Amino acid sequence: MRSETAMPTSSMLVMDGKTIIVDCGIGVTRSIVASGVSLLDINAIFITHLHSDHVLELGPLLHTIWTSGLKKPVDVYGPEGIKEYLEAFLQSMQFDNQIRVEDEGRLPLEELINLTIYSEGFVTRLRSIDVQALKVNHPPVEECYALSFDNESKKIVFSADTAYFEPLTKFSHKCDVLVHEAMLMKGVETLLERTPNASRLREHLLASHSTVEEACKIATMAKAKHLVFNHLIPADDPDISDEDFLAEGKNGFSGQLTVGYDGIEITF
Repeated sequence: MRSETAMPTSSMLVMDGKTIIVDCGIGVTRSIVASGVSLLDINAIFITHLHSDHVLELGPLLHTIWTSGLKKPVDVYGPEGIKEYLEAFLQSMQFDNQIRVEDEGRLPLEELINLTIYSEGFVTRLRSIDVQALKVNHPPVEECYALSFDNESKKIVFSADTAYFEPLTKFSHKCDVLVHEAMLMKGVETLLERTPNASRLREHLLASHSTVEEACKIATMAKAKHLVFNHLIPADDPDISDEDFLAEGKNGFSGQLTVGYDGIEITF
């Protein structure tokens, strides 16, 4: 059992009266409750891609919202494959779902999920917020998307998992906050030393993720006001601190720079 380590990727965006969850790694439900936000206040959930550290707790989160008293639909957005994930989850919980509908008079959970499957070029509007998706470079996953939330006053962008991907600069142009993954190479070397099958992991990390330097380059070219590192690699090395990420980041980005951690609150 690991201790004192970061939970997988999940973010909550509160904007124009909307509470939006971006990705549902394990622990997301508990983290939302710990933040003081009611599960019943969640309006929309976006999944950037189907790697387990981004989608594993989507079903359990929806089920827990439902058992908390859900009566209005929740909008769920995800790439190709999300429908099959949700169908399989609902099937796995068929006994509990049916019992609760019959015994507690609840509406069936599946009737309270508004599912939208999105792809490259996707645009939608949540009240006053324009949401756009950009397919990024995260092999071998083909359907992985950065997301932009723009209410004309503020613009927040999540990179999702991606290797260095220059189209993100235009997509993030003059954003107020860019939440971008960051990989610290000196920490990666230590990670590889204690990981079985290290050569394959090295290939994956270098092909699919962005270094601190690359994240800073994207933020600088985009003229982002605030760069927030998330999905840190490594996330649980006791010899690597936030200061290590910041020290390298400040060499490549002159704007406001923050290293994300569980429970951090960013205002904009």
